[in-house]
Amino acid sequence: MTIQRIKIEELTGCDTKAIPESVFSSTTPVVLRGLVESWPMVKASKQSAQKALEYLLNFKTEEPITVFFGEPEIDGRVFYNQDFSGFNFETLRLPLQKIATELLKNLTNKQSPMLYVGSTMVDKWLPGFSAENTIEFHDYDPLVSLWMGSQSRIAAHYDFASNIACCVAGRRRFTLFPPEQIDNLYVGPIDFTPAGQPISLVDFKHPDFAKFPKFRQALDSALVVDLEPGDALLIPSMWWHHVEALDEFNALVNYWWRSSPNYLGTPLNVLQHALMSLRDLPPEQRAIWQNLFEHYIFNAKEENFAHIPESARGVLNTMDEKTAENIRGLLISRLQR
Repeated sequence: MTIQRIKIEELTGCDTKAIPESVFSSTTPVVLRGLVESWPMVKASKQSAQKALEYLLNFKTEEPITVFFGEPEIDGRVFYNQDFSGFNFETLRLPLQKIATELLKNLTNKQSPMLYVGSTMVDKWLPGFSAENTIEFHDYDPLVSLWMGSQSRIAAHYDFASNIACCVAGRRRFTLFPPEQIDNLYVGPIDFTPAGQPISLVDFKHPDFAKFPKFRQALDSALVVDLEPGDALLIPSMWWHHVEALDEFNALVNYWWRSSPNYLGTPLNVLQHALMSLRDLPPEQRAIWQNLFEHYIFNAKEENFAHIPESARGVLNTMDEKTAENIRGLLISRLQR
């Protein structure tokens, strides 16, 4: 597949202790070349996969880690099975030592199965790792995760949280699309997904343009970047990204953070509730509710509520944790009826 390579912003010389605020607030992807090249993990991986895994094992716990196992026939693609009744991989629970042994054993075997460790919380399963390999976020409180395995292809998906993805072993190729490309990416189910987020059903390695013709339009907006060990990538909230691990062993550490408090929950919950409550209303009723959402949510302005005393505005005031907790309790009680 040939992808039009649109220019992507790149920065060099960034310090892990002083990343520019403009990076954290960017609404378009930014490549941070060499950001984490001084990490001990990166230095070990540049020696060999064995050295990288030996380094990781310094921080292992005995608690098993979730790992995806796929037969060689899936060609590293984490996806659904043939009839969408399940997935094309098994989910196993293995200790890190066992995963490392299998990865090393399969390094030179082109027909080896896929082993993929995804979204594993670093501080829980690799205690002490962050003391030697970290980025300072100052006012943010990120969730730090490890992604590791053999060659793999992760379908295009979005995350609500913003993300700095740090390539620490092997090479990664990211193909990114702005949020508005959803119509051209042929997104699958939102309530039955391989790893939690809705994914594009297009196989980027072998795209079927007869089945997915609008995908050509998506490619016109694609940003493609290859990361070497030590490089990092800022992926803004809601940007679609397809991730391909290009080498026999690879590892990535990412930092997720959100610009709104955790107590506000995730907008995907709202979308799912709207599918249940709004989508199948008669068209004229949907139009009314669309106008209400525009008034209260998408185009909410002070003037819309100025006629109400501030003390009486309730949920129309700026949301705080107590109000959010009250709304959550009300929704739970009503949904259980």
